[in-house]
Amino acid sequence: MLAKHFKWEPHYEDVDNNPYLEHFYEDMRRWSFNLQIYFLTQRFKQIIEIRKGKKNVIQDRTIYEDAYIFAPSLHEMGLMRTQDFDSYRGLFDLVNQFIEPPDLLIYLRASVPTLVRQIQSRGREYESSIRIDYLKSLNEKYEKWIESYDAGKMIVFEVDHLDVPGKPEDMRVVIEKIQSNLYGLFE
Repeated sequence: MLAKHFKWEPHYEDVDNNPYLEHFYEDMRRWSFNLQIYFLTQRFKQIIEIRKGKKNVIQDRTIYEDAYIFAPSLHEMGLMRTQDFDSYRGLFDLVNQFIEPPDLLIYLRASVPTLVRQIQSRGREYESSIRIDYLKSLNEKYEKWIESYDAGKMIVFEVDHLDVPGKPEDMRVVIEKIQSNLYGLFE
């Protein structure tokens, strides 16, 4: 909806062609490192493509989320070995030297019950086995990361209290806040 409104090119996380995602949810310990390396590679490629292009884009995930949220959660839960986590972080730290932060980071804050409802509404079979403790860990990591995020502009939206697809007035609030953060009060 934002891409359409602002005439931005959307860049989505490719979940349909991900060779690890389904396996990961079946055996997180076995596939966590492979999945995180895959995401890092794909997101870095996407950043390079965005830089080469001349269009304004919107991404549904940043390269930072895996490094600060997903991989640490997997490691802390014992689902990624320490040597794998250290290798992943070393590679991320190297890649991070060559990227620039987004012009605006939009954080969608949601409670675990809201996340569960959203996952259920997507209806992806492989997501049906996501553990609540994993979601809770991710949410805690997101909050910690957002509290310390200082790479650029950021907006936080409380998703528990928004119904963007169902209430046009909620979408207007979102658009106005994004517009003022990117372009100031007057466009």
